[in-house]
Amino acid sequence: MSGAASDSNASRSDLADDDLFFDPSHPDRSLGALDGHPPAGGRFGGGYSPEGGRSGGGDAPAGGSRSSGGDPLGGGRSGGGDSLGGGRSGGGYPLGGDAQRGGGPGRARRGRAAERPPEPPRSESETAREICLRQLAVRPRTRAELAKTLARKEISDEVIAEVLDRYDEVGIIDDAAFARMWVSTRHQGRGLARRALANELRLHGVEAEVATEALETLDDDAEATTARALVDRKLRSARGTPDQVFRRLVGMLARKGYPAGVAIRAVKDALAARDAEAAEFADQIDPDALADEAADPLS
Repeated sequence: MSGAASDSNASRSDLADDDLFFDPSHPDRSLGALDGHPPAGGRFGGGYSPEGGRSGGGDAPAGGSRSSGGDPLGGGRSGGGDSLGGGRSGGGYPLGGDAQRGGGPGRARRGRAAERPPEPPRSESETAREICLRQLAVRPRTRAELAKTLARKEISDEVIAEVLDRYDEVGIIDDAAFARMWVSTRHQGRGLARRALANELRLHGVEAEVATEALETLDDDAEATTARALVDRKLRSARGTPDQVFRRLVGMLARKGYPAGVAIRAVKDALAARDAEAAEFADQIDPDALADEAADPLS
């Protein structure tokens, strides 16, 4: 028996070495398949597959093979080892084009931004100009208002004068134009009289001479017309006795800066046109006497 087995093994070895009994139409049926060395494309449980075969173990150097272990070098999917071709692996180091946590272009951009050199510090003049332009973007400002804001921001007096003088020269700030605009819009929009407007201009830092010039655009007739329009609008919703209504409306005009005589006449004329009761009350009103009392309440 040992002799027969030995002869059989020798014969099989000789056949494998000489590639005998190879069937081209059925390569997996050749005698070589029995020795664990299939020709091209064979499928087997173990060993080495040179032509993209699928194996349970070993090395798969060619592309597209899938293995449970080993080193897939051609983009295969493996449960372990290193993936050199952009494949997905459960372990090891993905060396190809896989997205990796902690990297990517976003972090690179943030890194480049962090590497930018800091901006050089701005001069005090540049800071002052920026503050002024921000203030002027909200609404027109007087020179005094801008100077007060700059001082609060701890800008030196020399720089304040330098910047504001330049703005005066080019017309960025113009107190006369500001005063004219203020008088027009506040009189038409809020019904303010010259006395109230003069006080507001003073609070904004407009010089008295400049304010007087702007207030000359209003006269007595303009104030009387505006006062009557205000009274007529309020009278439509007024409640109470004629005396109560009279006092409330005169007080409203006084708060808007109207002289006592102008306010009393405007309310008297409006009450006279309202109804019989109000007209009878209005007839008893002496605007001049009441104006004198308002001017000198101790008399």
